[in-house]
Amino acid sequence: MAATLIWISLLVGLLAGLGGTEIQQTTLHPLVGRVFVYTLDHDAFLQLPEHVAVPVTYHAHLQGHPDLPRWLRYTQRSPHHPGFLYGTATPEDRGHQVIEVTAYNRDSFDTTRQRLVLLIADPEGPLLPYQAEFLVRSHDVEEVLPSTPASLFLTALGGLWEPGDLQLINITSALDRGGRVPLPIEGRKEGVYIKVGSASPFSTCLKMVASPDSQARCAQGQPPLLSCYDTLAPHFRVDWCNVSLPGLSEQVDKSVPEPADEVPTPGDGILEHDPFFCPPTEATARDFLTDALVTLLVPLLVALLLTLLLAYVMCCRREGRLKRDLATSDIQMVHHCTIRGNTEELRQMAASREVPRPLSTLPMFNVRTGERLPPQVDNAQVPLILDQH
Repeated sequence: MAATLIWISLLVGLLAGLGGTEIQQTTLHPLVGRVFVYTLDHDAFLQLPEHVAVPVTYHAHLQGHPDLPRWLRYTQRSPHHPGFLYGTATPEDRGHQVIEVTAYNRDSFDTTRQRLVLLIADPEGPLLPYQAEFLVRSHDVEEVLPSTPASLFLTALGGLWEPGDLQLINITSALDRGGRVPLPIEGRKEGVYIKVGSASPFSTCLKMVASPDSQARCAQGQPPLLSCYDTLAPHFRVDWCNVSLPGLSEQVDKSVPEPADEVPTPGDGILEHDPFFCPPTEATARDFLTDALVTLLVPLLVALLLTLLLAYVMCCRREGRLKRDLATSDIQMVHHCTIRGNTEELRQMAASREVPRPLSTLPMFNVRTGERLPPQVDNAQVPLILDQH
């Protein structure tokens, strides 16, 4: 009874604490086509004192839904590391979204809730028609999401591309693209895909990396052609065989006019006569009642005939005892009855007789003397071999 009262008081206190907790609200402004990263920091989220390491985990979901929207992802390496909400909004996601985040303190089991109001709008400035995606094998996705590594990557990429107008479009873990979990060896990383966009065309160096000759060298296990210095190394180890330039096909010579599309001429809707095409004529009406009756009645009749035949064999062809007795000769019947009667008479006589039991069935019986006790014989006077006596 005391334990029950303790549990009830704890539940009441927990509910009272949850009811009195004020939910923090933060307004954010993600842009369509630009990467959005929000860090769930332990100190800022739970307002912990400095130099206090507390294991904290998070759970985020769209308000009124059990999961996050399709464009937003959540990751956290361990309860001692910060969590991240990241993704790239699409034009269909434009508008107002509310994300609810709950933090769980794994030491004190306290919970804190925070509401993120996302106002998704279109970005300002020129479009980014030229986009390139790089596979960085030297980092995990959590190591690239903070602003410092991301800015360092754009600065290093400026040596291979036109600097100044590079924008991060998307960041995706290699595990989400079908990559394998690396072995627990120092220096092995999961890998991350970083997509960068720009209003400037691709440089000659990037075009050479995506050329057919470079792809042929990659297929043979050789490094691709790189006509410029790799400014991303040694901070970022890029797999140049997995560089994707989706906008490369759009860089065409605008001085050559494109041929105008031919405008289709509407016709009368009647096909020309073709001797090899013979359309079917109208099908005549058919009556399927006969086919249905034959399909159903024939199996039923066969089953009925087999049932009648089996009933005749089982019920009407039985011989019976009378027919068996008539078919047996009188001498054989008398002989059989005589043997049976004598056997019954012997069994009755054996059951009613009272005679003493045989001596061989009694205990302690000596076969030579007939005594019931074991014989008293001097073994020293009995020769070992009876023929020598």
